[in-house]
Amino acid sequence: MTLDFYSFARGVVKGILTPLYRIKVIGVEQFPKDGGVLLCANHISNLDPPILGITAPRPIHFMAKEELFRVPILKNLINHLHAFPVKRGMSDRQALRTGLEVLKQGQVLGIFPEGTRSKDGKLKKGLPGIGFFALRTSAAVVPCAIIGPYRAFVPLKVVYGAPIDMAPLRERKASPEEATDYIMQHIQALLDQHR
Repeated sequence: MTLDFYSFARGVVKGILTPLYRIKVIGVEQFPKDGGVLLCANHISNLDPPILGITAPRPIHFMAKEELFRVPILKNLINHLHAFPVKRGMSDRQALRTGLEVLKQGQVLGIFPEGTRSKDGKLKKGLPGIGFFALRTSAAVVPCAIIGPYRAFVPLKVVYGAPIDMAPLRERKASPEEATDYIMQHIQALLDQHR
């Protein structure tokens, strides 16, 4: 039921957003075909989650702010779209456990490491939660850059980078903050290369 709804919703949204924003997808062939994937992208618009949802080759589980789950109709909808709640501004252990479980089950966890949208389009400092997931699992870490102004008929780029080699950081037991910074450097490199 849920996967069918996800596929249906993906098709509808893709049919609307792809021509509207003239979406160009780069590097998607590097996206792992199976196994756990931690997808890390910059955050410039409320439309970022559906944009990733229609361009990534596999279904994505997103953390969504807890407030969205208080609206009954919206809660039902985003549950079917594989989202789960996270309390912003604090360490949410339940959300961390859920995220780890998604990755351990070999699925895709989508996260915007900045934690909130960037108003000026510049990449902000990432939160340590992303490093926590990268270090605590063997999931592939895929950086992604969303580039564009989100204006009708102005091309929007979605760039998927090659999986980041996190093994050295895992082996030397790097801190979550250090791992986050390392991932953010890869996202920034994609932004610099494709702007």
